[in-house]
Amino acid sequence: MNKVVNTPNQPIVVDSDGLYEKHKTVHARSVKGIFNTWRWIMVYFTQALYYGLCWIDWDGRQSVLFHLVERKFYILGMVFWPQDAIYLAILLVISAYALFLVTAVGGRLFCGYACPQTVYTEIFMWIEKKIEGERPARMKLDAQPMSMRKFRLKFIKHVMWLIVALWTGFTFVGYFTPIKELGFSVVSFALGSWESFWILFYAGFLYMMAGFMREQVCKYMCPYARFQGVMFDPDTLIITYDVDRGEPRGRRRKNAGAGAQETLGDCVDCSICVQVCPTGIDIRHGLQLECIACAACIDACDEVMDKVGSPRGLIRYSTENALAKHYKAHDILAHLMRPRTILYASILMAVIVATAWNLTTRIPLKVDVLRDRSTLYREADDGRIENVFMLQVKNTDEAPHRYQISVSGIDGIDIVGERITEVPAASNKSILVVASVKEGVAGKGSNKISFEIRSTSNDKIAVHEKTTFFMP
Repeated sequence: MNKVVNTPNQPIVVDSDGLYEKHKTVHARSVKGIFNTWRWIMVYFTQALYYGLCWIDWDGRQSVLFHLVERKFYILGMVFWPQDAIYLAILLVISAYALFLVTAVGGRLFCGYACPQTVYTEIFMWIEKKIEGERPARMKLDAQPMSMRKFRLKFIKHVMWLIVALWTGFTFVGYFTPIKELGFSVVSFALGSWESFWILFYAGFLYMMAGFMREQVCKYMCPYARFQGVMFDPDTLIITYDVDRGEPRGRRRKNAGAGAQETLGDCVDCSICVQVCPTGIDIRHGLQLECIACAACIDACDEVMDKVGSPRGLIRYSTENALAKHYKAHDILAHLMRPRTILYASILMAVIVATAWNLTTRIPLKVDVLRDRSTLYREADDGRIENVFMLQVKNTDEAPHRYQISVSGIDGIDIVGERITEVPAASNKSILVVASVKEGVAGKGSNKISFEIRSTSNDKIAVHEKTTFFMP
């Protein structure tokens, strides 16, 4: 059973028998304009970061490396250990509030310009257009029966897609295994099973998502499309169609001018805004969850308006209130600063500043003190009471350090043996330490003491760790 929904110019037929709309291949038309230029700038920027960072050296190692074998994360000049998981939580909080702020201000800008699904779909579509031609040629090719020409074009296209997908998968694994070692393993046919699995899995996933599913990911799989509505309000910038100016639609003569035909609106019903849409929607039907705010329809409509001699902006970035109340540009900007956006921005800035301060002032030294569990205490030949401890010293700096170890908390407590140790850069070392006191200077049972580990070259690099000393 089909349900008919009336629109200003034509009905939309919605299939109510199934959960999903019947899939139709979207052949997006090429478009030129300022927003298309910005989309490609973001493609270049994001892919330069993704493909390039893993090949840049920093202090003799890979600049960004999440080394799972060593259990260390190297990010530019910083080294993070498993104990630094709090920074991962903070990063997720920053990402969430940044997404909330961008969505509240500008709608789905992330989807349209920086989402990996959008970026790689754009790349795959560019390859498709270069090989198979523009929209009419691709539609004609798909409608034809299989032939040698069609097979050749399809084969070349899929080979190019697979090359991009495999290189992307290789790069992805290169952020978890040093990429130069990974590259040597590939060319020498010595790639491990897990590296092989993840390269092929990531490549296959990308090949399927960007090559075949495309807009279906945005329509049915992406959760962001579902909960974006709770972050929108009437003052959120969205892609809008000016109904008052555009309706009723109708064909017009070229260069006829905006008021040449008083019975018609500015929309010439050319449907180019639909043809350029990567998700295949008609923006003239209003805001839809499938809209990823890529603004291709704005570039297309502005080009048509230039040709027919009408003002640009029939389709534009605007807000519901701006359309209803006819806001000027400065009024729209003024309404962007509202309680919701101010709250998001304030929380985001507070978290970023606090995190930056913590990272710049953090001490590149971590120490864990473990007691010898086999013996609570022991008596030395000279009658002193000894406790044995294992100190796990982690040097998170990019330079080696010599550390001096001292102990305090009980009168006369001292360390037996070496008190100086050297730990290489970005590594850890286990040190056996024996603390000793005279019998009778402390109470029976446990007594609070603390170890101090201090760099001999920098007094600011010092850690105090509390533990207990047992007396008989």
